[in-house]
Amino acid sequence: MHKVNAFEEKFLAPYASKSFNSRGRVHKEEEHPYRSCYQRDRDRIIHSAAFRRLEYKTQVFVNHEGDYYRTRLTHSIEVSQIARTIACSLGLNMDLTEAIALAHDLGHTPFGHSGEEVLNELMAKTGGFNHNLQGLRVVDYLEERYPEFPGLNLSWEVREGIIKHSSVFDIAVKIKEFLPRKMPSLETQVVDIADEIAYDNHDLDDGLTSGLIKENDLENLEIWKKINRKIDQKYAKINSTYRKHLIIRGLIDLQVTDLIRHTQSEIIRFKIKKYTDPYKLGFKIVDFSKEVKELRKPLRQFLMQKLYHHYRVMRMSIKAKRFIRELFSEYIQRPQQMPSEIQLKIPKEGVKRVVCDYIAGMTDRYALDEYKKLFNPYEKV
Repeated sequence: MHKVNAFEEKFLAPYASKSFNSRGRVHKEEEHPYRSCYQRDRDRIIHSAAFRRLEYKTQVFVNHEGDYYRTRLTHSIEVSQIARTIACSLGLNMDLTEAIALAHDLGHTPFGHSGEEVLNELMAKTGGFNHNLQGLRVVDYLEERYPEFPGLNLSWEVREGIIKHSSVFDIAVKIKEFLPRKMPSLETQVVDIADEIAYDNHDLDDGLTSGLIKENDLENLEIWKKINRKIDQKYAKINSTYRKHLIIRGLIDLQVTDLIRHTQSEIIRFKIKKYTDPYKLGFKIVDFSKEVKELRKPLRQFLMQKLYHHYRVMRMSIKAKRFIRELFSEYIQRPQQMPSEIQLKIPKEGVKRVVCDYIAGMTDRYALDEYKKLFNPYEKV
């Protein structure tokens, strides 16, 4: 037996997704002598061009606003670390969890959700745009690394995790291949929640650092007061920088701890014995307790009102949409302005989809540079 298979059989929970139960890849490949299919998937994702581009793709703040703020890359790493902790504690497959976490944002556009919204509008008559679907398109088709097949040829389970990823900002896509009427794997469910924990807390951190929100604004939130009291008990005097980091850390720890405990009890309650059992339920079981859900709700409402709808963030968002609309229009009318290797795809894919793929793959910085080259007469092309 493959050493990794033997390890999974011995140490993972019976309900974990084990690599030897994988539905396989679209294009058959020989098994690796010392890496499981999920370990190979993780490595392929990390070495992909799309993953590297996440370094200069926006989370909330546009790239040139400052070096401190999170990007899609740092966000993906934070999601991965939180998800691995949860998966390990629940006895799930950490390699599969990590691969899904690192891949979950590969389909994101430049300029965050603003970019996705405007591309969806522009592509409304041509299939629309959804970043989960685009992520699958990236790993199945757009990445060009192997002469034997298009894309990265990832395992079914990682691809399912990409397409079924869902959160407040993400909508799972229904595709027949991925059993749309069934719940996703427990590993995918872990990534969904880890994603929420990561962006809630790092957006709060970035919002405080930027000055768009103040610590005083948070004093009425029960979850904030709960962590603050613990810090006051432990430290007599502490400066605001240390306090901020300790509160963010405390918030993450509170949510992860509650999630693990509650999910363990749900696994017992619903008699989850096999990796296929969660698919049969009509709801996700990786979740918070009712108490922590109620604690999180006002914080999330606060972030929506005070940060995501802050006038400076709205200015960035509206400006970004204008950039993308004008780039899209210019490329559609005169596609010969795109690189020659991109133009070669037009006969097969159609000009709109090719332009959409090209813009979706851009970083914030590249999109801004392209805009200047196309519309600023004094910019070198």
